[in-house]
Amino acid sequence: DEPSIGLHPSNIVGLTRVMEDLVADGNSVLLVDHDTQILREADWILEMGPEAGANGGQVVAQGTVEELGRCPASQIGPFLTGEAQVLVRQRAAEKDLFQRGAIRLATGAIHTVKPLEVAIPQGRLTVVTGVSGSGKTTMVLESLIPGLEAATAGEKLPGHVREVDAPGIRRVKLIDATPIGINVRSTVATYAGVHDELRKVFARTPDAKEQGYKAGDFSYNTGKLRCPTCDGTGQISLDVQFLPDVDIPCPDCGGSRYSGAAAEVRLAGDISLPELLSYTVDQAPDALAETGLRSAKAKLAVLSDLGLGYLTLGEATPALSGGEAQRLKLASELTRSQEDALFVFDEPTIGLHPLDVEVLLGVLQRLIDNGATVVVIEHDLDMIANADW
Repeated sequence: DEPSIGLHPSNIVGLTRVMEDLVADGNSVLLVDHDTQILREADWILEMGPEAGANGGQVVAQGTVEELGRCPASQIGPFLTGEAQVLVRQRAAEKDLFQRGAIRLATGAIHTVKPLEVAIPQGRLTVVTGVSGSGKTTMVLESLIPGLEAATAGEKLPGHVREVDAPGIRRVKLIDATPIGINVRSTVATYAGVHDELRKVFARTPDAKEQGYKAGDFSYNTGKLRCPTCDGTGQISLDVQFLPDVDIPCPDCGGSRYSGAAAEVRLAGDISLPELLSYTVDQAPDALAETGLRSAKAKLAVLSDLGLGYLTLGEATPALSGGEAQRLKLASELTRSQEDALFVFDEPTIGLHPLDVEVLLGVLQRLIDNGATVVVIEHDLDMIANADW
């Protein structure tokens, strides 16, 4: 399952040789992967799609590399033949690279990393790359970030950081692939700040006023309309003796988190809040067309721009993939000035199809357009090819 994760292209050469040895010994080898370098070595490819979530689940193409290259339904085929390349942003001209200033870092030895000095252009996309184990993560996560955090707070630098100079940088944000919490009550709608607005608009409906419901009653954490069986979590845990507990959808609410009474409160367009939370990010704005919820629709538009339009509003955030979690964490950052911010991404292309990498590069460009400095730890050749430095 995605054996290419975290591997430099030169490491992938070694990986494919291992796979070839397994086949030569009479084994069958099945890989789940996006990496085009590995895919070009495959004898046979099964391509799923055409999109993500409810719009996927089909075999859109199958065959050899050459056959997928000729298949009009294949989305990976053009990347295998070289017809399509992920070069989606205008890189800064060499003479302009450090026009907005530079972040300068000087460190002593730490772990396997030797003493070094680096300059990172501000307001640009910088990629830190190198073979697995070469010290990328140590340099960035254990030197650059803690050094900058200490410098901006006026505190003593870490012992191995000799100097760090970052004019104008006041905030350092690490956007990694760690799950967004472990609380199943956290959903896409609550994390994106949409759910509170929806609760208020449902509380203003004639149905809600007739029943005396307030906005707080529509909370599936504490409200009176939450499902009493699962307490608003949408699932119940079965205690299986001698085995780990098993979580199943709540049999009473079907995973909607709400009691039957919530379904009786209808919004313009005749939709209930439980039904609305089952809509995807892309579907919800049409359902909210007559409500005038401009702020909620703007937040949903940002999620769509992040390539998360296929997620449902009620989807639990702990269940999101690493890449989905990274992009959701960025949702609130794309609409404000970032001239005082450094964003650090730790291998954001993990698990991403080349078309998803295009979307991610567009997101990084929006941060840069807002004035941010972006540093990415990465092996992906498409990401590296789009870097300014």
